[in-house]
Amino acid sequence: MGDGQSKALIPLAEPVTVDTFGGRIHVEWNPQAAGTPLGQLPFFIDYLHVSGLFDEWVSNCPLQWTSPNAPTKTDVLGTVLLSVLSGHQRYAHINALRGDGVNPGLLGMSKVVSEDSVRRSFSKAPEEEVIPWLQGSLQRVYTPVLSEPWILDADTTVKTIYGQQEGAEVGYNPHKPGRPSHTYHTYMIANLRLILDVEVRSGKQVASKHSAPGLWALLERLPREHWPALIRGDRDWGTEANMSEAEQRGVPYLFKLRLTKGTRTLVDRLMRGYDWIDAGQGWQGAESTLRLSGWSRNRRAIVLRRRIKKDLAVVSRPQDGPEQLSFAELSDQVDVYEYSVLITSLAHEILSIAQLYRDRADAENNFDELKNHLGWGGFTTQDLKRCRTMARITALIYNWWSLFVRLANPDQHTEAVTSRPLMLYAIGKQTRHAGQNRLTISSTHAEAEKVEQHYRRIAAFFRELRSTAEQLTAIQRWYRILSLALVKYLKGRQLQPPECLPAPA
Repeated sequence: MGDGQSKALIPLAEPVTVDTFGGRIHVEWNPQAAGTPLGQLPFFIDYLHVSGLFDEWVSNCPLQWTSPNAPTKTDVLGTVLLSVLSGHQRYAHINALRGDGVNPGLLGMSKVVSEDSVRRSFSKAPEEEVIPWLQGSLQRVYTPVLSEPWILDADTTVKTIYGQQEGAEVGYNPHKPGRPSHTYHTYMIANLRLILDVEVRSGKQVASKHSAPGLWALLERLPREHWPALIRGDRDWGTEANMSEAEQRGVPYLFKLRLTKGTRTLVDRLMRGYDWIDAGQGWQGAESTLRLSGWSRNRRAIVLRRRIKKDLAVVSRPQDGPEQLSFAELSDQVDVYEYSVLITSLAHEILSIAQLYRDRADAENNFDELKNHLGWGGFTTQDLKRCRTMARITALIYNWWSLFVRLANPDQHTEAVTSRPLMLYAIGKQTRHAGQNRLTISSTHAEAEKVEQHYRRIAAFFRELRSTAEQLTAIQRWYRILSLALVKYLKGRQLQPPECLPAPA
């Protein structure tokens, strides 16, 4: 159009007038005013600083670059930390962090790196160095808790992906049949919802035989006195290989059995005139010994049943044609039960065994929280190696955040879907006054006053920990932080750090 017809640009220094439904406002840009949508994150950063978790994680990282323009380890790992905490589901979402002018500097970062920098950083790192680094970082978090009796839950979840990644295969997927997926084989501390380790495998490797090697390797990395009081798993774990391995190692187990022909024969025998005892929550239980084909010995089996009292609506899905609905009316002459068969090496009574297995359902909430609220499995790449790396990093950050939230509310585990909006999201504006950095937080959340009280109490605890325990090591400070976060779990006891912790294998 030519310079003569171009319109004059509005000077950047002048505010822009905008008419809204709430009236006219004047908008101006101030690049010197640092702000953040995660205004309450500095408290979490303080927690990482006092405990030494972030510094140790960064210093032990095996990433190395030769280019003088390459980002630092602090910038890369700090960007990943901020992205996971923000609930991002993909690498591309990292770009949203560029507008945060406060928290990167508080983490010691010089900048937020690009999504490509994060994606490429782990491409050349040898997996034999990355895995021990992350497993050691996970172990640093949960080791103090292992001095208390605990239960190890082993389970697998399916994460659907798009099919261009290594290991993206069509396997067992009840929710989206036909979609390629990865499988996440996970080991966790029951009730505390702390992740011990996670293995990412192809979509067809769902069975427990693919989980078992990682489980036994995990136990080998732990001192014998820190082994679990019980290993618990679903029906896929009730195999001869898993049970005999646990028996040889002297680890008690509680597994669910598949309903094979031999298992159904046991159920049929117990249903006919056996004495059933109360197993809690409407369930009844009876026990016997069982030795299926291929088993090396007889084992204790417990059958649980619960009567269905209401009338039933039955939906059948024929291969050809629409779904068909039929009704079954239950009379006094007909009893209908749902049932499960457990196999165990425990000597507990049936009521305790039944409750122990029902408690395992809490493990399913871990997968929902990690996949849907913390982006677990969303940071996928073409190669499976980096998918494993990001899965363990997400699990580590999940453990950090879970324990931090327990400092505010020790009575229960608050899931990320509620804890992150409550304890992270607030407008923060950083200013300098009289040589001091100030952060002003503005939150309109209904529980903002309650959160402020939590953070004041947590900040006072950290301040006291710094002033009265300067002689303590980072490990000893972490034991004190855990003792406060898990005060309900520990029933008020203080975790006592050993004189010298064993180095992670």
